Amino acid sequence: MKQPPLRVGVFGLLGSGNLGNDGSLEAVLGYLRAEHPEAVVDALCGGPEVVAARYRIPATRLHWYRGEYRTASRVGAIAAKGLGKLVDAVRTAAWVRRHDVVIVPGMGVLEATLPLRPWGFPYALFLLCASGRLVGTRVALVGVGAAAIADRPTRALVRWSARLAAYRSYRDTLSRDAMWAMGVDTARDEVYPDLAFALPTPAAPDPSPGRVCVGVMDFHGGNDDRARAREIHRRYVDGTTCFVRTLVEDGRQVRLLIGDGADAAVVTAIIEAVGSPLVTASDAASLAELMEETAAADSVVATRYHNLICALKVGTPTLALSYAAKSDALMERMGLGAYCHPAREVDADRLLEQFRELEKRSAELRLTLAERNLAAGRRLGHQFTALTAALFPNLPKDHS
Repeated sequence: MKQPPLRVGVFGLLGSGNLGNDGSLEAVLGYLRAEHPEAVVDALCGGPEVVAARYRIPATRLHWYRGEYRTASRVGAIAAKGLGKLVDAVRTAAWVRRHDVVIVPGMGVLEATLPLRPWGFPYALFLLCASGRLVGTRVALVGVGAAAIADRPTRALVRWSARLAAYRSYRDTLSRDAMWAMGVDTARDEVYPDLAFALPTPAAPDPSPGRVCVGVMDFHGGNDDRARAREIHRRYVDGTTCFVRTLVEDGRQVRLLIGDGADAAVVTAIIEAVGSPLVTASDAASLAELMEETAAADSVVATRYHNLICALKVGTPTLALSYAAKSDALMERMGLGAYCHPAREVDADRLLEQFRELEKRSAELRLTLAERNLAAGRRLGHQFTALTAALFPNLPKDHS
């Protein structure tokens, strides 16, 4: 008897404007299409229209209430958001039940290094993992990021989501250690490089001698920094602007990169403040396009985690404006641990000093990055082999 096709769902804030999240999805889709071409794939995600058009898979909106991530102040909006929590519990369970496997591809789904409310995405992830356990669908958190969480409701939702998942792997040791500290048994959980390292490396573009790519972020601190978010943002933008201005005074071309649509306002602020034709903005709309930008540069200074990954993957010497421990861990693993600068306290003079040291060691660092990228590729091969063994050992279940 012919078996029904394997049904695989992908879940997350995908298609919502964050290039890193979408890059993780691309890596998992590449794996599924290569290793399990018979699988029927669809998504429950933040931007279903984008995901359906870009990746050619059916997609459903993650939240019933379209204003989920806007602050609700009116009575009607508050009531609608509350109702949405109940509706989403039913919607999520019904969607999960239709699948053999659901994959959460990468992303920092178990962390709160950026401002986060417990009843937003943490609640959605909990509904997913709880539904999987209830209906017998394996839920896999693949190459995800995690960090210690101080807020008790958020920590509880994240902890239970991880406990209820059938499979977990992490993008760094810090993430696994954080989950263990939050009460999750991680003895069988493995650590692999970020999924974005599995994406194809684009062909080397024509170089732009002297160009520096500067990846910026709409940065206001993390979940525990809400009281001084405005001050952190001002210091970050002012310090980064001063650094860019100095590069321009030295005659350098500066290409500004973003990793999320929210970052565009910072790009505009820097361009207006510096007022030079040497400063231009990239329109890259994918990690592949970001890799092309960073490959054409002499050096990169970047904030967003996946901007760093793009630059490191193509072998361009990179300095991190680090906003979380995950950035420091990534840089250390790739052999550039000395080139991290705190995003919360950007010191333009110190940043420039570190940048000049980075450029002096450019040839040496390019060799180091080439070696580390080969190692990352091998490890991700092991990740996908382990994923197949964990998620697809048996024939699909009957969905009738």
